Amino acid sequence: MAETIITAENKAVNMNDLPEELREKVTPKRMRVRKKRVNRSLGGDIGVILLLTIMGLFMGVPLYYTIISAFKPVNELFIFPPRFYVSQPTLSNFKQVFDLASNLWVPFSRYVFNSIFVSVVVTVGHVILASMAAYPLEKAKFPGSKGLFSLVQLTLLFTGGTMAIPLYVVMAYLGLVNSYFALILPALGSSLGLFLMKQFMRGIPNSMLEAAKIDGANELTIFWKLVMPNVKPAWLTLSIFAFQSIWNNTGNNFIYSEELKMLPTALNQIYAADAATGVGNVARQGSAAAVALILMIPPIIFFVLTQSNVIETMAFSGMKD
Repeated sequence: MAETIITAENKAVNMNDLPEELREKVTPKRMRVRKKRVNRSLGGDIGVILLLTIMGLFMGVPLYYTIISAFKPVNELFIFPPRFYVSQPTLSNFKQVFDLASNLWVPFSRYVFNSIFVSVVVTVGHVILASMAAYPLEKAKFPGSKGLFSLVQLTLLFTGGTMAIPLYVVMAYLGLVNSYFALILPALGSSLGLFLMKQFMRGIPNSMLEAAKIDGANELTIFWKLVMPNVKPAWLTLSIFAFQSIWNNTGNNFIYSEELKMLPTALNQIYAADAATGVGNVARQGSAAAVALILMIPPIIFFVLTQSNVIETMAFSGMKD
């Protein structure tokens, strides 16, 4: 199909009617687009793959060994050097755990309920409270906000063991020792969640919040319908940390009543030879391996169910002013 051009006198002229020398002048030249090659070598790719493989093995081998140990008979558990395979897999370790659990004077289901109840309350409550505290700390510039955040950062330097005695004194003063609140309240006040949520909320544009206020939305509406959906990666990650931390908490420093103790405490008592000393029995090391696997299952399931959402929202939640 012949092309048509418009001359300065607003006349349509067919390209085929023009002389060849004029046709070359008015014909647009095609620009070559040079593809930029990634500057990397084959040796660099192999090095990165080897490094990632070593790191993956370093993190995965302990998990793998814990799983296979739960299915080893007792005689294979004490073989040195340790074997990374099972010669005679068995379920007797799990059978022994459940047989011992059925003989406890407090029903085993009570320990399961205690752990599930405290873990759910702490996970949900910590995410909500940390988010509600981080929002005004990041988006509302009030006097002393920087000093308050510096105090939050300072608390991250201390481990949980250094706060054990002050926490016990506070719980005893409030009369909360030997209750669920002695486990729930300290976990809700963890500064890690506040720090994580505040840093992630920094990426939310202020212009988007101002536009919502112009449309008539109040602060509570903005928080629940605008801020929280956009920081979904942060609170999903925080929920993983909170659940894993409280699920493995025995609560022995605050809980004395047997019917209020957590599942890890009950399982540890099952394979202990002496409840007073907590010294393990050689014959029950198979039960100990099974207990370790049982305690690992809920955090792993929780992580698998949430990590895909974390990765997906991390990939598609980037915002810029």
